[in-house]
Amino acid sequence: MKQLFKYFSENHIEIWSQVLEHFQLTLLSISIASIIGICIGALISSKRNLANLFLSFINILQTIPSLALLGFLIPLIGIGTFPAVLALFIYALLPIVRNTYTGISEIDSSIIEAGKGLGMTNFQLLIKLELPLAIPLILAGIRTASVINVGVATLCSLIAAGGLGESIFGGISLNNTQMILAGAIPASLMALCFDGMFGLMQKISGKHIKLSITLFGLLVFINLIGFIPKRPDSRLVAGFNSEFINREDGFVGLDTLYDLPVEIKELEIGLLYRALDSKKVDFIDGFSTDGKIEAYDLTLLEDDKNYFPPYFAAPIIKTETLRKFPQIERAFNKISGKINNVQMAQMNFEVDQNKVSPADVAIDFLTSLQIKTKKIEGASNPQIIIGSKNFTESYILAHIFGQLIEAETGLKVGLKTGFGGTKLLFDALDNGEVHIYPEYTGTGFLVILKPEKTLVKELLRDKKRLNNYLFNEFRKKYGITWLDQLGFNNTFAIMMRKEQAERLNIKSISDLSNYLKN
Repeated sequence: MKQLFKYFSENHIEIWSQVLEHFQLTLLSISIASIIGICIGALISSKRNLANLFLSFINILQTIPSLALLGFLIPLIGIGTFPAVLALFIYALLPIVRNTYTGISEIDSSIIEAGKGLGMTNFQLLIKLELPLAIPLILAGIRTASVINVGVATLCSLIAAGGLGESIFGGISLNNTQMILAGAIPASLMALCFDGMFGLMQKISGKHIKLSITLFGLLVFINLIGFIPKRPDSRLVAGFNSEFINREDGFVGLDTLYDLPVEIKELEIGLLYRALDSKKVDFIDGFSTDGKIEAYDLTLLEDDKNYFPPYFAAPIIKTETLRKFPQIERAFNKISGKINNVQMAQMNFEVDQNKVSPADVAIDFLTSLQIKTKKIEGASNPQIIIGSKNFTESYILAHIFGQLIEAETGLKVGLKTGFGGTKLLFDALDNGEVHIYPEYTGTGFLVILKPEKTLVKELLRDKKRLNNYLFNEFRKKYGITWLDQLGFNNTFAIMMRKEQAERLNIKSISDLSNYLKN
């Protein structure tokens, strides 16, 4: 608890900024959804034959996975606030439309007939009778939508829209519990505030409801002004994922060494290349063996000051599991040192560009080593569970590991792929929910062990000493064993579109720094 209070104290300005961004995203999307949703609900209540069609269509929109929707919007309308608000609007629409329709439809027909008897037009009936009587149910729909949107808005940080998701996903990537809670706690409190505000509005009189709606509209107007696009502060815009932004071996140290005065857009790792390709950002972080480098025709900028540390891939496994099944280590000896950077990049390219499945790529690789294997069918009671993170290379390695174990040991293997960060997957390994997964020496050293800065500087450039320290500490602290390394070094890299790099004559990170400062 003391560590949490300390984190809040040291980062209160950044956290408060994220709270305001999160509040703005939620309030603006709810406001737009309320205006449009009430109009749609009123329309279909007067044309009942359209009701099922409209509700079914909006319901389909609601079922689209939020991250998939955000990724789909990037090539169409870019990154940042606008696509985030549009996505949140879509998710808020259903409960508001449904409750408006239900509230108006359930009004006693005798009340409507009385209004018509007084000579009211359909519009007057709607404004003076139907909507006022339906307001409690409409507000219940807005109340539900607001709570949903506070949660969904955390994902908007993945497309550079800001908000509390920056702390949550940054903490997941960096194995930092305090950072996660610094995003999760304010988000939970905000959801309760929205719930309480709209709950109160349901109970108060019609006179006060008008006052509340007026104040609500004023807040929306202020938020709209706050969302007017601003000119970039730098000549180029960078797209980085949250882990790279906050890691000591990521942008923090990179900026110290190279001096990069650049505007940064925080993006989910799977959306970085799409944002670069659609020219929403000018350069991104990535990995040196990534197949998307060739697929998107990118230039890898030379790390001319040798900043990035080594990231050698290797299987890590619970020592207890290895004692129980010692044949696993003998199986992995057959591929230790057998994958070089070119081979790994080509395998990634096959999946990313040629759309070959990770399982087929893994089979082709093992076949080239004279190891006969087949696709993992998914045993009902697997003895070994292989995990992976949510990027192409990790998927491929997980399939290689699984197929190798089944082929060489006869053990039944299951796969749990797509973990959304180092912390999540490592915790699953530590808890026994996963038995093996591919990790990188740099990540194990800096993100999981998190040594003192003096030790980082001392060991980071000495591969032998780093490996010895890493292997010993993992055994001692976690009961986890690093098996032999696979051979390739997938370190961080900075990349640009090739045509832009050539046009600006940027070949190295130093060239990039000079361009940004001129």
